[in-house]
Amino acid sequence: MADGARSLRGSGGGSGGGSPASSPVLGGRGRTAAGGSSPPGHAFRRVTLTKPTFCHYCTDFIWGLAGYQCEVCNFMSHEKCLKNVKIPCSCIAPSLVRVPVAHCFGPPGLYKRKFCAVCRKSLESPAFRCEVCELHVHTDCILFACSDCRQCHQDGHLDHDTYHHHWREGNLSSSARCEFCKKTCGSSEVLSGMRCEWCGILAHAACCVIVPPECTFGRLRNMILPPSCVQLFSRNFSKLHCFRISENLQTESDEDDDVDGSTQGSTKDIQISTDSSKQTLKIFDGNDAVKRNQFRLISVPRIAKNEEVVEAALRAYYINDDQQEYELQTFTQQVLLSDDVINRNDAAEDSNLGSVFRESVPEAWIIRAKPKDEEVIRIYPAWLKVGMAYVSLRVNKDSTVQSVIKEVLPLLGRQTECLQNFKLVEVLMGSKQVQRMVLDNQEPILNRLKDIRKTSIRQMNQTRFYIVENSKSIVQVNLFVGGLPPQLSPEEYTNILKEELAIKTNVVSVSHVYQAQGAVVLQISCFAEAERIYMLVKDTVVNDKPLNAVVIPAVMASKIPQNCCPLLVFVNPKSGGLKGRDLLYSFRKLLNPHQVFELTNGGPLPGFHTFSKVPSFRVLVCGGDGTVGWVLGALEEIRHKLVCSEPSVAILPLGTGNDLGRVLRWGAGYSGEDPYSILVSVDEADDVLMDRWTILLDAEEPAEGAENGIAEPEPPKIVQMNNYCGLGIDAELSLDFHHAREEEPGKFNSRFHNKGVYVKVGLQKISHTRNLHKDIKLQVDQHEVELPSIEGLIFINIPSWGSGADLWGSESDNRFEKPRIDDGLLEVVGVTGVVHMGQVQGGFRSGIRIAQGSYFRVTLLKPIPVQVDGEPWIQAPGQIIISAAGPKVHMLKKSKQKQKKTGSLKEMKVDSTSVSEGGRKGETCVHAYGRYHPGPGKQSADKS
Repeated sequence: MADGARSLRGSGGGSGGGSPASSPVLGGRGRTAAGGSSPPGHAFRRVTLTKPTFCHYCTDFIWGLAGYQCEVCNFMSHEKCLKNVKIPCSCIAPSLVRVPVAHCFGPPGLYKRKFCAVCRKSLESPAFRCEVCELHVHTDCILFACSDCRQCHQDGHLDHDTYHHHWREGNLSSSARCEFCKKTCGSSEVLSGMRCEWCGILAHAACCVIVPPECTFGRLRNMILPPSCVQLFSRNFSKLHCFRISENLQTESDEDDDVDGSTQGSTKDIQISTDSSKQTLKIFDGNDAVKRNQFRLISVPRIAKNEEVVEAALRAYYINDDQQEYELQTFTQQVLLSDDVINRNDAAEDSNLGSVFRESVPEAWIIRAKPKDEEVIRIYPAWLKVGMAYVSLRVNKDSTVQSVIKEVLPLLGRQTECLQNFKLVEVLMGSKQVQRMVLDNQEPILNRLKDIRKTSIRQMNQTRFYIVENSKSIVQVNLFVGGLPPQLSPEEYTNILKEELAIKTNVVSVSHVYQAQGAVVLQISCFAEAERIYMLVKDTVVNDKPLNAVVIPAVMASKIPQNCCPLLVFVNPKSGGLKGRDLLYSFRKLLNPHQVFELTNGGPLPGFHTFSKVPSFRVLVCGGDGTVGWVLGALEEIRHKLVCSEPSVAILPLGTGNDLGRVLRWGAGYSGEDPYSILVSVDEADDVLMDRWTILLDAEEPAEGAENGIAEPEPPKIVQMNNYCGLGIDAELSLDFHHAREEEPGKFNSRFHNKGVYVKVGLQKISHTRNLHKDIKLQVDQHEVELPSIEGLIFINIPSWGSGADLWGSESDNRFEKPRIDDGLLEVVGVTGVVHMGQVQGGFRSGIRIAQGSYFRVTLLKPIPVQVDGEPWIQAPGQIIISAAGPKVHMLKKSKQKQKKTGSLKEMKVDSTSVSEGGRKGETCVHAYGRYHPGPGKQSADKS
């Protein structure tokens, strides 16, 4: 022992008789367990209740003044419930993990009516939650959380095709009912009830043990991308990178890492030590905790036995070993500076750490394991699939890694195998990261255990040893890189990456090129190189445009079940205020996170590339009409590279107008509906067709008889249209709204405020007069159309405009066909000004019907405001040509039985005009204010 240290050793008088391997209960004094049998790992003690308390097993109120509380995890119980408790204590939870998978923690936040999975107390202060599963933990409990997150992909470790239920305790609604006994299993008062995080089945802790272990993924099984079909090598990447969660989340959570075990923990624990007869001690669990200044506070009587203090220190770190095997040491400044492990940092850091141990109250102690001559360790053979969880092996000071392998193989029935074909892997199951390290064959195993315990007692409790068969592992990391100049060759993209990122061509290759979008997919066979490129891309700019990188998984399409049609989800978190962020979290929990993509992180292309080999899939777009148009445009560009070239698209409206969402019955806007119900509605939705239109801006055609020597005109700008295109006053209001939003983007975070701004800019234009009919010329299907006196001209593809208004009107007219979204025709409508637009919005009038056709040419004689699907700009004089854009797009329309019973009259009108009977259009051309039908052979599919 170093000079200046003294030790507190347990006397052993109060220890239980069983060894740690056979008895998970802490040895100690005064414990009571009904019937003499102790529940899994708990250390129950009879306590006097001073406030209303509920049982964590049956969720009923504990009447009287006495109850039983676990001294480690705070589990409360009636005396009658003790013998039935099945939930293991937090101290043994790491040993029960089947497949260690790290959690994906976002930034700390306030979560009402939630409970910590480690200490079981309510989350009254900022806490962490996993972005993939339902785990919630306090900031100072995060280090003790198990690495028991959902396994969402294959990573070359413990891969299997059959998935078991992934149970998570508590944080259920108070109305949750057990699937088997039909009784209430949820509670808002305590952490109670179990839920499978794949299929969503609910059960009591006692009932879930009778459930068949294999999980079928429940009601959403046909929409979930099976984890066995997804492969991702992610050794050097955090879980936030693997699931493409925004970098700002990672930055915020990293800033709080150093708070986990010190400041937050001390604030919570100090409250229990106000009694003058008790003293508060700082406890470190090893050299790593001292270096990071991460300690736990314990409160003990001022006159206490040594073993009581050791036992309290073990409880603080959720250790269930025998307290006789540990001792407490207190250090001075001199000892800290002489310790080799701590002194590897610079002198400035050492001086800061030393200030912790001033001769003042509270005292600081470090808990150490006593040296052992022999020990029993567990060896896990899960990779070998031999049908057993682990084998126990006694090791001594002469045991090396190689001798351990030699002794373990016969126990696994592999005695004929060569020792050189196996290796021993040390796995640290941290809550944030699972770390693996191959041990040297000649390393003494007891020395390794001693080093781990010296570093951290807690880490020893979270460390396993796996015996692994040597195999040549193939590393393949897929990295999507966007923001490159478009329309370049693969060689040119490779040269740019060499110059800007200094990629190593021996381990990096360009596997896919998306020239139109300026993006490539890199295939990297080295973890270190993949991490270097990923971090470097974030700070790289090419042609004044920043690059972006996304880690994408490989989907093994051959493993997808035949009846499975996975749902590809795109969410725009900037739409709908904070609702987009909440939906991202909900969909990641309900589905496989690898099928949920955030549009602000690389756009829709990474998602379509990930699903490019999937034979059949659907798409859900969460955002406004602009977001829907963005995704549909990307789908049109990449369609020829998809095995499923025509996926159906559903909409969850998050924008301001949401006209397309109204027409397809998805509602006027998302208002907090249950995300699970939304997914069920998508699964039951009907497939319909919708026209899309191409708009060529300033497309000049060469005059007849032009000679070959005439210079070619500039290539026209091409825009895709889904809903409507407006010229004049309609586009002018959109442009003013756009400018107001760019000036103060922070204010435009609610649908109500956005509509208020539209009203304000409309009132400012109420006296404005623009003789639009004198500034433009309209040609429909090669025929000139005379325009009435109007201020706005609008081309509509769907029977909803301006947040649900029926601009065309529902009145029958023999001059025109009844509009449909798949009839291959656009309707042309005029408005006379802001007042007219307001009357249309209120449902009192409709627009002026001008024409109906399939090909339009608009000649602009002066600059005029133009907007397409809500995106406005000023268009210079020239030509605008509108024509059908290739094949119709498949959309998903919410089935009628899922439609809300309540709704405004305006929405009912919109819905009634979106469906029509009838097949082939008329073959004659009737001129009624310039209305023309398609010629012979034009047929539309009436599926709306």
